Amino acid sequence: MDIRYSASPRDVKRYTTQELRDEFLITGLYVPDTVQATYSHVDRMVVMGVMPVNERVPVDKGIDVWGNFGTQFFLERREAGVFNLGGKGSIEVDGERYELGYEDCLYISKGSRSVTFASADPADPARFYLASTPAHKACKTTLLTMDNANHRPCGDKALANERVINQFIHPDVLETCQLSMGLTQLAPGSVWNTMPSHTHERRMEVYTYFEIPEDQVVFHMMGQPEETRHLVMQNFDAVISPSWSIHSGCGTANYTFIWAMGGENQAFDDMDNLKPSEMK
Repeated sequence: MDIRYSASPRDVKRYTTQELRDEFLITGLYVPDTVQATYSHVDRMVVMGVMPVNERVPVDKGIDVWGNFGTQFFLERREAGVFNLGGKGSIEVDGERYELGYEDCLYISKGSRSVTFASADPADPARFYLASTPAHKACKTTLLTMDNANHRPCGDKALANERVINQFIHPDVLETCQLSMGLTQLAPGSVWNTMPSHTHERRMEVYTYFEIPEDQVVFHMMGQPEETRHLVMQNFDAVISPSWSIHSGCGTANYTFIWAMGGENQAFDDMDNLKPSEMK
């Protein structure tokens, strides 16, 4: 498991490109029959990539659960959300199996002891993207498809940010402890996400970008509004956004991304919005 500690915005101002990437960028999430895990000490978010090919892969494969979390099993005091970004697959939670197609989502409750992942076809394996936050109460494990999500069109074609925010793990869809997740799709010809930008001091956020066309990239903007930085990201990369950082992206083509949040609240009206002209 890759451990990332909290970074001060004062220090980030002096980071080189490689230091910025080492601190915030998550790459190489999908390796056959393994669990690739990153533990961020920013609100204790855990990000995992699981790509089962020839076996059913347990969520804690290769992870020292007691050493990293001080618990008997991974979700003893955590909840998780999982999106499938690959071929058809299944997730088995304490003996109950859930079938996930492309862009389906499974919310997994705190207290789920056994969680395993499998692909329907080894030639077209599932790619399970998981985000997990600490939880203090158990909620209902729930399978969510695109039909179950709240769809919020926003942006403007003229500003190259026309998009649909699909809220899956969200207070208006189902009850969770603190985790929120969704999937945002950019329209053809639009390349900007989360613009105008914002910060939210009470919540951190992780983005993972996918459906980036071959040989194209996303320039992810981060940092304090008056001291911005950027990371160049490729297909299936993820990025950690501390609460003090903006989190916007501009692609060389349109793309899709998943956002996952954890922190003090689940309110979406507590953002500190910024005009593009206010950033530096």
